[in-house]
Amino acid sequence: MNSFFSEDNWVGWVDALSENHYVVIDHILPKQILLDLKTSFDERVEAEALRKAAIGTLNQKQVDRSVRGDEILWLDKDMADQRIHTFFDLADEIKQNLNRYCYLSLSGYEFHFAHYPEGAFYKRHLDQFQGRNNRLISMILYLNEEWHPAYGGQLKLFLDGGKEETIMPTFGRMVMFKSDVLEHEVMITHHDRYSITGWMLYQPVGLSFLETS
Repeated sequence: MNSFFSEDNWVGWVDALSENHYVVIDHILPKQILLDLKTSFDERVEAEALRKAAIGTLNQKQVDRSVRGDEILWLDKDMADQRIHTFFDLADEIKQNLNRYCYLSLSGYEFHFAHYPEGAFYKRHLDQFQGRNNRLISMILYLNEEWHPAYGGQLKLFLDGGKEETIMPTFGRMVMFKSDVLEHEVMITHHDRYSITGWMLYQPVGLSFLETS
């Protein structure tokens, strides 16, 4: 597999992730690949393949629209869709480099399409629960073309010392942050908002499954 990025790119991004607990990378993939992913997403929205997202763990999952209002579709490598496979190639490169430079011993990942319809949000939360600690790095790739500030839908990260970082969900932007460190929220969106969201895993999928994102 050819690499998407150079060693220098990864060293800089990993340094930022280690120091700040998060990193923002713009133009993470070529525009055509991003457009292809968005088309794949649109096809599944049109086919009504997405489902209301739940909160909680394992058999305690429940849909609570007062906490989160998105709808999701889990992705896997068995899907006969080369567009999604290209994204998984990027995920493999990210996992490899996080293991190389951060010594995380990541063994896998899980991702889903996430659609926030108008009026949806996700209240402040942490992606890792006590006793359910297999998610180490949270990762979001935004697929929103021509996103305007008035649309809302920003990702808000709650940093050390009471500081906050607000990130616009612009097309081709990727955000990675430490799942066990940074609480975050998705602010109310006034326009359809699309992303691929997921986690780099310490253990295989299913051992401590969470549906928080």
